[in-house]
Amino acid sequence: MNSKDHKIGLYSKGLLILSAVMLAVSIFVPIWRIELDAPQYPEGLGLTISSNKLGGDVEIINGLNHYIGMKTLHKEDFIEFTVLPYIIGFFAIFAFFTGINGSKKLLYVLFGAFVVFGILAMYDFWKWEYNYGHNLDPNAAIIVPGMAYQPPLIGFKQLLNFGAYSIPDIGGWLFIASGIFMLLAVLIEKNILKMNKKVLINPVLFLLMMWIVPACGQKGPEPIKLNKDDCAFCKMTISDKRFGTELVTEKGRVYKFDDIKCMIGYSKENPQSAKAGYFVSDHSAPHQLISVENLYFVYSDSFESPMAGNIAAFSKKEDAQKAGQLPGAKKINWADLIKK
Repeated sequence: MNSKDHKIGLYSKGLLILSAVMLAVSIFVPIWRIELDAPQYPEGLGLTISSNKLGGDVEIINGLNHYIGMKTLHKEDFIEFTVLPYIIGFFAIFAFFTGINGSKKLLYVLFGAFVVFGILAMYDFWKWEYNYGHNLDPNAAIIVPGMAYQPPLIGFKQLLNFGAYSIPDIGGWLFIASGIFMLLAVLIEKNILKMNKKVLINPVLFLLMMWIVPACGQKGPEPIKLNKDDCAFCKMTISDKRFGTELVTEKGRVYKFDDIKCMIGYSKENPQSAKAGYFVSDHSAPHQLISVENLYFVYSDSFESPMAGNIAAFSKKEDAQKAGQLPGAKKINWADLIKK
């Protein structure tokens, strides 16, 4: 038998080298994240898990955990943070070596070991979550009989008044993509999948776009659904598109309001919510949501806005000047308006 029959092909080599690069990058970026939403934290709380550390709102989460008897989180308590970077680094080197001059046998060993490691890693994560949510201090300030606080392994779970989301972060997606590329290489070498340039390039481009596009995207407003969306402040249904407003946080969360008055009230009641921008509907057609930096504001009782804020915004100076001729009208600067 020709010795070349025991060597992996060109496409498989490319996939394995890509896997190696992705694994190497995953060591330095968050692998997993747990997000917590609650009314008292409009911006939400986040816990990120990297290969060697914890990140995000660790101190705030530890403070909350203390009241319900959960263990506080400290890097020193996790042996995984000591060994995980080396394990991922080993697989990155293994994949790169196999991609350069490895045999089919090495490819199969690599893929099998990687799958086993992935299963063990997820089991270890689940076990940590179970102990974290079930082993509670019996002397805690807040005790709910029969209540456990185990976060979801993946997906959503309601924990008292907190909604917990557990999802892969960029490192986790890189890890998953690495496994998929290894699987593709195995399928190619088993002659289960016939590979050509398009089949190789398309998934690579797709994965790159999946990470690049969200990173480059700007945080902006969402369309308001009249008679369906509720005001985040007064809880009334938004029914007049001329006065609709939105607050968009730095994390991209969108809060909708039926009046500028409501948006300002919400902002002042939730100063901990970092703002990326305020957007107000252009009172003139077509009532698009526009950043406040590009608007002219006019107050007049004649506007009769939903919550009696009676402030309208205009993208065109001439429209604002025309509105300024209404009874009792006066121009207002946004900087003065937000400080009131």
